[in-house]
Amino acid sequence: MRQAPLRRAAALRGGLAVSARGFTLVELVMVLIVVGALAAVALPRMMDLTAWRLRAYSDELQAQTQAMQRLALVQRRPVVASFDTTGASFAYASGGTLLNLPCPAAATPCIAEPGPRSITFNSGHSGRAISSTGAALPVTVSHGSTTLTLRVETETGLIRPFP
Repeated sequence: MRQAPLRRAAALRGGLAVSARGFTLVELVMVLIVVGALAAVALPRMMDLTAWRLRAYSDELQAQTQAMQRLALVQRRPVVASFDTTGASFAYASGGTLLNLPCPAAATPCIAEPGPRSITFNSGHSGRAISSTGAALPVTVSHGSTTLTLRVETETGLIRPFP
């Protein structure tokens, strides 16, 4: 029991190493460097939401185009999908608007195709899709440095991302 006070006295004089709790200055500086690097890379990407909005618009455009194709087949009525620089619209071939899908407000214009284009689903009540170009219809959703391309196949009307 007598050794404990001696150890305490030696530790106070610097004879024995005293264990300290906490972080060293080197560890704190390294954490600050890592946090700074992440902030420099990730923060600008998170602040620019245009790419996210365009991706969401592209997904919505793909989903709505597929829904309109199914609607044309179920109702046995031709449906026309029109694409221009301000967005997409869907209507019955005989008249009557079904849906307008405008570009996101922060990314207008968002479709980078020259001039309006269209595709008719269930053309002639045959189940076929016929485009205004006579071939597969590319739809490029683009604004700034972000570009996403969809392709509507002629004959089947399948819409899919195009590399």
